[in-house]
Amino acid sequence: MKKIKYIKTALFSLILVFVGCQDTDYEFGAIVTPSNIQITAEILGVDGSNPNGDGSGTVNFNATADNALSYKFIYNGSESSAPSGTMRYDFSNLGLNTYTVTVVAIGTAGVSSTKTIQVEVLSTFEPEVDLLQKLYGFDPLDPNPIEPTSRTWRVKSSAAGHFGLGPVAGTVPTEWYSAGPNEKVDLGMYDDRYVFYSDGTFTHITAGDIFGRDPHIVNDLGATTIAPDGADIANYPFDDYTESWSLTGPSGIETINLTGFAFIGYYTGGNHSYEIFDRESSNEMILRTTDGASEFDWWFIMTSE
Repeated sequence: MKKIKYIKTALFSLILVFVGCQDTDYEFGAIVTPSNIQITAEILGVDGSNPNGDGSGTVNFNATADNALSYKFIYNGSESSAPSGTMRYDFSNLGLNTYTVTVVAIGTAGVSSTKTIQVEVLSTFEPEVDLLQKLYGFDPLDPNPIEPTSRTWRVKSSAAGHFGLGPVAGTVPTEWYSAGPNEKVDLGMYDDRYVFYSDGTFTHITAGDIFGRDPHIVNDLGATTIAPDGADIANYPFDDYTESWSLTGPSGIETINLTGFAFIGYYTGGNHSYEIFDRESSNEMILRTTDGASEFDWWFIMTSE
């Protein structure tokens, strides 16, 4: 009798488990591939006399599609996340050049479709010699060395206001929040090093982890088991990597452009371009970038080693 009772109990338990599993089924709705992708490209400074722009090389892209939840832009082999479908590229090749940009429209469950656009853009910006000397040790007497020259930069953690935020297009560094000296110690930012090479190579030495903003860091670089602290994700595991850098001058503002998901200081998404707000000090520069949600401008004081 005990054996029969045990068998009945076990069968009843299995039925409960089966029913319980059925209760946790979810319906995600129809999975529809995005379609009807539309891409517009606004070349900065286009008018009757300048059909290919004002020479800044700046192009603002906007993408829309039916049944799309998010977007990615691909240029020169590098992907950039753009949840809203907007992206700015600052093309830096001197002269009149044709560039190819691909938009990926992402729908439910990750299904996607793509469309490509070509733009013909004029770039006339030539960076000043002292900026090149500052960034990577440019030598006017040896402008194309056999072995690339480089300089290594880091966030100046000892300075007040070395990291912070303010309104988009604001003119006061760290207007809304300004980090105190060494305030963000042990979060994955202060031990990072950023190396600019004369051949256009950019290397980020991460020491194994980085510091960034949720959800941009997760959306772009992948999920993590590390829980956000407010809107920050500290010590996000990330290996050293190498990308490319270039200089442009949209609206006369010297700007460092990084390819792929490369970044400086604190990961914020966006177009990975950093305006040089100030570089008067011999071994320092103040940078700012707009995050991927166009919510804040983020500021950094950088110093060379």
